[in-house]
Amino acid sequence: MLALAAGAALMLAASGRIWATGELSSPGPVAAVPVDITGTDLTGALSGLGWAGLAGIAGLYAARSWPRRVVGLLIAVCGVFALTSLWSATRPGVLADAVLALATDTAGAAQSAGAPELHALGPAMGAVGAALLILTGLIAVVRAPAWPGMGSRYDRDAAPRPRQAQTPADLWKSLDAGEDPTLGAPDDGTPAATAPAARTETGDDTEPAPLAEGPAQPKESH
Repeated sequence: MLALAAGAALMLAASGRIWATGELSSPGPVAAVPVDITGTDLTGALSGLGWAGLAGIAGLYAARSWPRRVVGLLIAVCGVFALTSLWSATRPGVLADAVLALATDTAGAAQSAGAPELHALGPAMGAVGAALLILTGLIAVVRAPAWPGMGSRYDRDAAPRPRQAQTPADLWKSLDAGEDPTLGAPDDGTPAATAPAARTETGDDTEPAPLAEGPAQPKESH
């Protein structure tokens, strides 16, 4: 996961760096103006694939078994596509076209003066990040079954179900577990347990329960 996060971060950082520098010349006695070209100017796929790599981290944590292998395969494919886009974006012809397009948009009649100069740091960062995506994706495909998944407490049916207390010991165990011992277990058809009668203590305003009348005693005959 750390390697995947590092690869995606490198791709995002590389897309914002300057990859090449060109010069624009205008007609007349005007000095050439330097122009900087970033990775986003050459290819927008690198940053998009970097965000996809970050999303793959959550996918690997959430998925299990063969879906996790599918996520790992998609991450590896993103890395391959990033390398392909990076290779095509750093060709000399592509760099010259990018300078000409920038000259047309900003300076009107300006033209490119000479071949653009390529800076290796930005493309190198993107290449290392793409390689990390390929590596981590392939490892996920191979090792996914051995990795632990999310615990069962995240499932819908993972909540503890109340149990009906049968004995005083079960009553105290239910209270310690945070369950309501007066509720019956769902879908089992058992009635709710009867709540114990409240005891009258000193200073309590609760009226005591009336005593049951016993059988009438026969009067003694004289």
